Amino acid sequence: MSDIESTVQPAAPAQVRFSDFGLSPDILRALTDQGYEHPTPIQAQAIPVVLQGRDVMGAAQTGTGKTAGFSLPIIQLLLAHANASMSPARHPVRALILTPTRELAVQVAENVQAYSRHTPLRATVVYGGVDIKPQAAIMRGGVEIVIATPGRLLDHVEQKNISLSQVQMLVMDEADRMLDMGFLPDLQRIINMLPKVRQNLMFSATFSPEIKRLASTFLTDPVTIEVARSNATADKVTQVVYKVNEEHKRDAVAHILRARELKQVIVFSNTKIGASRLSRGLEQEGMKASAIHGDKTQQERMAALEAFKRGEIDVLVATDVAARGLDISDLPCVINYDLPYNAEDYVHRIGRTGRAGASGDAISIYSEKDERLLADIEKLIKQTIKRGELEGFRPGASAPRSFEDRGERRPPRRDAERAERADRGASAPASNGPAGRPSERGPRPGGPRRDKVDPWFLKPYEPVRSSSPAPVATTSSSPSKPKGQVAALLGGLRKE
Repeated sequence: MSDIESTVQPAAPAQVRFSDFGLSPDILRALTDQGYEHPTPIQAQAIPVVLQGRDVMGAAQTGTGKTAGFSLPIIQLLLAHANASMSPARHPVRALILTPTRELAVQVAENVQAYSRHTPLRATVVYGGVDIKPQAAIMRGGVEIVIATPGRLLDHVEQKNISLSQVQMLVMDEADRMLDMGFLPDLQRIINMLPKVRQNLMFSATFSPEIKRLASTFLTDPVTIEVARSNATADKVTQVVYKVNEEHKRDAVAHILRARELKQVIVFSNTKIGASRLSRGLEQEGMKASAIHGDKTQQERMAALEAFKRGEIDVLVATDVAARGLDISDLPCVINYDLPYNAEDYVHRIGRTGRAGASGDAISIYSEKDERLLADIEKLIKQTIKRGELEGFRPGASAPRSFEDRGERRPPRRDAERAERADRGASAPASNGPAGRPSERGPRPGGPRRDKVDPWFLKPYEPVRSSSPAPVATTSSSPSKPKGQVAALLGGLRKE
């Protein structure tokens, strides 16, 4: 394996067409069905190199069409083995595409199947979170192209549903994300199962030093294609950040959504529980919102995405599981409710808007404790993000939130009562009712709602009254005899 060869190609001329690459008429027909005529810069530069059989590292901004950049030449190269035979042996796995998330795997599979629809090639997708049996049945029937997440692929290998002995092409899509998610051991296991002689492709919006080290271990004399500065954000995406207090961030998001009358917006949260709470809070304020994250089943996540694409949901609150691979047309805005811990995730998040040359807005909310995260992002993208002011924003104008929505632990009842008395300005202990218990008062207007308490639980402890215990009955009225002597262990009784 040699060092990575860096060749930054010039931008593709506007007159280049897909027909100029020598692609099969069946592929061109599928592209015409999709309405595609001119390739994007990454596609125009990657397709000829991949068709030559070279290993490639492709770096481009999110939303520039990297998927077609590797899937179109893969289909073209595999057409030499295409056949209409029903025998599974005639359809071995020849191309393997690995993705970090289920959503990205599904999207890549949809693109591959659309581009190969007029060819005899078979493609399928496998991922976790769903029943493995239908996937196994498809692969046992024979497929040439498999799009998979690493963990589920290894499940199929262990169950002998798939053989990787004839793989000719390996693609790692968003490999940096796979490393972030801890897939490195799985990736190494998969690579060791593949034939030594094969073509390797890596495509991503960012290439960290760790990814470059991984690439150097299995790529052979690769060509690095960069159509834009690494880790750059799209020029047509307007970026702005608003600083608010941590406890007012949800109110700020609701204000932005209302003030701009935004529809079809993705809001990113760093945690699964934070995404659920934010979604629930926005619903309580009358917005059509839903959340997707790792604790949701695959069916729930796909249902939420489809409802979002159909316009039935206006706000999709997501963790970074949705930051990669989601291709939603006409997405006008993304909002970072939390700044990402990994600065590179910011590039992927805001890449959900402004796709394919369209314009978009990227809005971020941050508090004082997030200053370091913001500085890391600006250092990565090599630009200062505009600071803005939320006009007309009045913190706390939204409905009051529960302790859980604020991310706090519900205080014990006594602490809550003590705090409530303090709020009422009570300097002396509350008056006692019967049995020395604090008298029950109704909640003051605007105060927290207090649950009803069964009066039985307020009664003081009363010991059970009973007569003096009766003497234990004896079998004889004669005085008890002294206990007899017991023989000592193994020694018998001592003789007098």
